[in-house]
Amino acid sequence: MKTMQDAVIVAAVRTAIGKAPSGTLRYTRPDDLAAAVIAEAVRRAPGLDPSDIDDVILGCAMPEAEQGLNVARIASLRAGLPVSASAVTVNRFCSSGLQAIAYGAERIMCGFGDVVVAGGTESMSLVPMGGHKVAPNPTLSREYPDVYLTTGLVAENHARESHVSREAQDAFALRSHQRALAAIDAGRFRDEILPITVKVIDAPRSVREITFDTDEGPRRDTSMQALAKLRPVFRADGSVTAGNSSQTSDGASAVVVMSGARAKALNLQPLGRFVAFATAGVKPELFGIGPVPAIRKVLKIAGLSLADMDIVEINEAFASQLLACLQELDVDPERLNPNGGAIALGHPLGCTGARMTTSVLYELRRRKARYGLVSMCVGGGMGAAAVFERI
Repeated sequence: MKTMQDAVIVAAVRTAIGKAPSGTLRYTRPDDLAAAVIAEAVRRAPGLDPSDIDDVILGCAMPEAEQGLNVARIASLRAGLPVSASAVTVNRFCSSGLQAIAYGAERIMCGFGDVVVAGGTESMSLVPMGGHKVAPNPTLSREYPDVYLTTGLVAENHARESHVSREAQDAFALRSHQRALAAIDAGRFRDEILPITVKVIDAPRSVREITFDTDEGPRRDTSMQALAKLRPVFRADGSVTAGNSSQTSDGASAVVVMSGARAKALNLQPLGRFVAFATAGVKPELFGIGPVPAIRKVLKIAGLSLADMDIVEINEAFASQLLACLQELDVDPERLNPNGGAIALGHPLGCTGARMTTSVLYELRRRKARYGLVSMCVGGGMGAAAVFERI
C-alpha cells in the first residue's frame, strides 16, 4: 500500500457566469463550456502530458439532455484529452463541483492516481432546475413530502424560523452586488476567467460572435430602494424575492489536481493544497442550514477553527438561508464572500463548488493568505465544506 500523499491544485480556471435563461450563454452547450475550461486548466499546467491524466471528474446537478450521457466523458473528449483519460459525472446538487474536486483529491491522497482534472458544469438555460421531467417517488411524497419542497419555500422556512427580516435579506443582497462589482472593477477575477467566444442569436437570421469574459449577474442599478420594491416569489406573505435569492446561471469551472510529488517533478507551483472535505445531513425542509454542520465537521477533521480561515466562502443560495447559518457560525464579515457571491455572481448548480474553489484559490494568492474555506447547502437536506491551504 502507498503512503498518504498531498493533493495539490496546480491550475484552476472558470468561465464568466452567464444569466439564465436569457443571458449570453443561453445558446452555449454545457459540454462545450466544460471542454473549454478543461483544456485551459491542462494548458495552465505546463509540462503536464495529457496522457498522464488518470481521470476527469465533473459535477453536474441536472445531468440530462445537453449535459447528459456522462457529460464529463463528452467534455473531456471535446477538450481533446486522450481516450485513456477516463471520466465520470457526479451529482450532489449544489455541491457537485466541490464534490468532484474532493473525489479527485482523495484518490490522489490515497495513492490511487497522480493527476485528475475535476470541476463542474451547468446550463440552467438549456436544462431547467429539476430537469425536464420531474417524477417524485410516490411513497416518499406521501410519507415525507418535504423532501421535495422547493428551494424557495425552504428559504421562507429559514426566514420564519430564524427571524430573518426582509430588510436584512435585502441588505445582504446589496452587499453581494457591491462586492462583486468592486471585484470586477478591480480586475480581481481576470486571472481566473477564461474568455470564450460564443454565438449570440439576435434574430432568426442574425447571429454574431462575441467574447464573453465578465460575469453578467452583478447589477450596478440595484439599491435598497430597488430591492424593497420586489414582490415575494414563493409565498404571498413571504420575504424571499428574486433580488435576495441566487440567480439561475450558466457556467463551467475546472482544476488540475495532482500529487505534491508530481507537481515538484514538473516544477509547478501549486495554487493550493487540498486539506479536508466533509458533508453533513440536515432536515430537507431546512436544508439551507447544511453548511453549519458541514463546516464544523471539516474544521474538526483539519484540526483548524473558523478563526484560522482567512477567507470563508459560503454559497449565497438565499440571503435568508445564509443569514440563518451566520447565526450559528462566528464568521468575520470581512472574510465572508469578499468578492460577492451567488446572489450577484450567479449559481450554475453543478459548477458552483468548482467556481468557488477557483475564486478562493486566486483570492488567497492575491492576499498572500493561508487558509480558505468553501461551503454550501445542498438540496435534499445536506451541506458540504472543504478547506484549502495556499502553499
